[in-house]
Amino acid sequence: MSHSVRVALDELIALSALAHGTSLARSRRSPALRTGTSSSRWRGRGVDFRESRIYQAGDEIRHMDWRVTARSGKPHTKLFEEEREQGLLLAMDLNPGMRFGTRVRFKSVQAARAAALLAWMASAAGDRVGAIGFGGGINGEVKPAGGRRGVLHVLRALRDWDASADDANQQEPLSSALARVRRLLRPGMRLVLLSDGFSTDAAAAERLPQIAGRHEVSVVLLRDALELAPPPPGRYALHLGSVRQILDFSDSRVRSAWTERFAASRERLRDQCTKLGVRTIELDSHADLRRALAPLLARSRHSTIVT
Repeated sequence: MSHSVRVALDELIALSALAHGTSLARSRRSPALRTGTSSSRWRGRGVDFRESRIYQAGDEIRHMDWRVTARSGKPHTKLFEEEREQGLLLAMDLNPGMRFGTRVRFKSVQAARAAALLAWMASAAGDRVGAIGFGGGINGEVKPAGGRRGVLHVLRALRDWDASADDANQQEPLSSALARVRRLLRPGMRLVLLSDGFSTDAAAAERLPQIAGRHEVSVVLLRDALELAPPPPGRYALHLGSVRQILDFSDSRVRSAWTERFAASRERLRDQCTKLGVRTIELDSHADLRRALAPLLARSRHSTIVT
């Protein structure tokens, strides 16, 4: 397989086939259990009518409120309790460190693939899907929307953000992204953060609990094989944007510092998640998506997973 350094829209769309027969597994420590309130599951739909509102792109035609539409002269759709509350928000880290990879693809590409698979599964369960991109000069967002159209809006954004991200000194801390996440999240929505941990800052430790206390949060922690073990001894040229640096991996101190730095970045985010009971999945840049994300995935009662 050729080394993939850019997100390809056709590949993200094709991942819809992997989503067949799967749904996103709920955490045992869900916000509903913590607060004592009741909530319906991601699969299936609630039957409690909530309200009618102006029709929005992606709404189910079969839920049109024809009486209100006829009375007001404007198309309205019915909202049910589950439809109003459930959805998925994907937070995509686009900082320069994500544009790195030595096995098959960059971490940024693998993160986009994982986000696409999760988006397809959420949509198949009838949930709205939205996304934000942060870092690399990207400050984008896609408001949650339902149906295939909603997923395609997210996938196009993932492709466009990847193409536009700037590697030159455009680091955005995780805390800043989490502030934007809080504004987009609605009661009952779930958050999946995809990052390699390098953007984690001290302020994130204050904002992540605020979100995890109200929403179900999962973290997909990206990593590359070269971050787990240094290359064979020798001198190597590394590039980050326009910056070029020579590292001598014949020096044992360089070899030790190399792995320690990457491990510390992952541990910083993982430790925060562990304290909050937030599920964390480690995803290698060359890994099989469905196998690696298995803790997030659940088999549907009425569908068969095709392998």
